[in-house]
Amino acid sequence: MKRLKNIILVILVFCFTNTVLGQIQEENSVDNLSEILTFEEFLGFVKKHHPLVKQANLVLSTGEANLLKARGGFDPKIEVDFDRKKFKDIEYYDQLNSTFKIPTWYGVELKANFEQNNGQFLNPSLNVPNDGLYSAGVSLSLAQGLLINDRIAALKKAKIFVKQSQADRELLINNIIVEASKAYFEWLQATNDQKIYTNFLDNAQDRLKAIERSVEEGDKAAIDITEARITFQNRKLELEAVKLNGRKASLKVSNFLWLNEIPLQLEEKVSPKSLEIEILENILNINSFLNNRIPNENHPKLLSLQAKIDGLEVERKLKKNNLLPKVDLQYNYLSEDYDRLNSFNTTNYKAFLNLSFPLFMRKERGNLKLTNYKIQDAEFEQDITILELTNKLNAIRFEINSLSEQVQIIEDIVIDYETLVSAEERKFSLGESSLFLINSREQKLIDARLKENSLFTKQLKSYVSYFNVLGLADITLN
Repeated sequence: MKRLKNIILVILVFCFTNTVLGQIQEENSVDNLSEILTFEEFLGFVKKHHPLVKQANLVLSTGEANLLKARGGFDPKIEVDFDRKKFKDIEYYDQLNSTFKIPTWYGVELKANFEQNNGQFLNPSLNVPNDGLYSAGVSLSLAQGLLINDRIAALKKAKIFVKQSQADRELLINNIIVEASKAYFEWLQATNDQKIYTNFLDNAQDRLKAIERSVEEGDKAAIDITEARITFQNRKLELEAVKLNGRKASLKVSNFLWLNEIPLQLEEKVSPKSLEIEILENILNINSFLNNRIPNENHPKLLSLQAKIDGLEVERKLKKNNLLPKVDLQYNYLSEDYDRLNSFNTTNYKAFLNLSFPLFMRKERGNLKLTNYKIQDAEFEQDITILELTNKLNAIRFEINSLSEQVQIIEDIVIDYETLVSAEERKFSLGESSLFLINSREQKLIDARLKENSLFTKQLKSYVSYFNVLGLADITLN
């Protein structure tokens, strides 16, 4: 019976291990998802799982945490001070002071206090009734710190920082989408180049076999076999180089693929899907922005700079306020009975006044000047950024139009080269041409198709660059 239990235990452990290993392999491979990875699926992985996107979300969370921290400056507070001294059976003093404070938006603080003191050597000013003394009052700043102070400024700047964090988050997401998209397009180009060379390698191989049969039949010279074989070997060599580029491109794409914080790696048989310009426009949501000549006022870069300026404006108000004299006033009503409100009156009170004012105010004036310079610097940066974004938008719009025209031209060139190659092959079959001319025409066709593929990739990248300059972060995924 014990042996049977051990066998069952081994089987269960084996099954569990296989299941876990299978899950790990599945999580670390995109191959299990599909042999075709579309652009939409790829961006879906990037936006949902990439660590940099999650890091961008932390920027917003940091801003919200700072706002929570700043709001803590207005939290009610309870303070209790207890001080006692006793030596050789002599109670020198026994002091208890408890306070409840409620800060308000301006430089006003509401305060309730309970004080109970006794002892043989107690300071006479601290003498209170045996049951203690209650007080309720207010402390306020009459000049400096009334309309704005460090606590108010911190909260205002924290609210502004949340807006800035939102803009910075969109910029980070925009950048990661752009980099990932360009990597995918390079992978697509390398894959299409591989298809081109594979097709022409098959042509070279078929031509070599045909010439070998013609030589055997006495229709062609034996030297034609050598030339056909050289062409076949060159095509084979070029295909291997393109395969290497394709593998490198796929590994670059793998840098952007994560799932549950685990990096994924593309299998060799996974390939990208061809993409049309109209589909790309819809995914990137740039249709309504293609005619923009100036950056949108809601551009995250401009919003971030404006938030920076707004934060400095708050700081400038605080520095200006520091030029005022410091006048702090406290007034507290005193009573023995806290439960009778009419016992608090102007007859029994405790008041405090503190006045200070620097004679030259060099520190305060210097801080204000420094803040003014920071604002000017930020405004200059904002003006330069608007100009740069405007010029980039116009340059990329021109690039998009130019590349569209170039793609149309190269498509026509490819058609003409295909016609030339077909005609040259017919002439060769009739004995009116040579293998050298066919190979020459075909090489021109290969170059044209590679150029067509390269221009199309540049065209895709130009739309993504436009998306980048617009500062967009939202994409449409089916």
